[in-house]
Amino acid sequence: MQQDDPPDGGPADAALDPVAAVILDRLQALQPDETLTPDDAARAFAELKRKPKDGRDLYKRYRQAVKQQAIHLARQGRIDIVRKGEAVDPDDFKGLWRMRLKRD
Repeated sequence: MQQDDPPDGGPADAALDPVAAVILDRLQALQPDETLTPDDAARAFAELKRKPKDGRDLYKRYRQAVKQQAIHLARQGRIDIVRKGEAVDPDDFKGLWRMRLKRD
């Protein structure tokens, strides 16, 4: 199986970045027509890294990592980056965006 293959729990997923793994896990838990915000993905990842003294805004540290991994996953064809309900080019988007699993 190659790195570009769709998610199926195979060997490519074993080498997946932890942030990308959280994104895919959260997306797979959603209904097919639902999307995930970058902040929700960052919050989910932050909870995995949380230490007792961390503040409630810990997730903000992971926003850029979520964006980078979302772009990476979109380039692989595993997810769509969505603006205003439409999939956008992962190399050229600005503003508010969301993620969804790639549609057939």
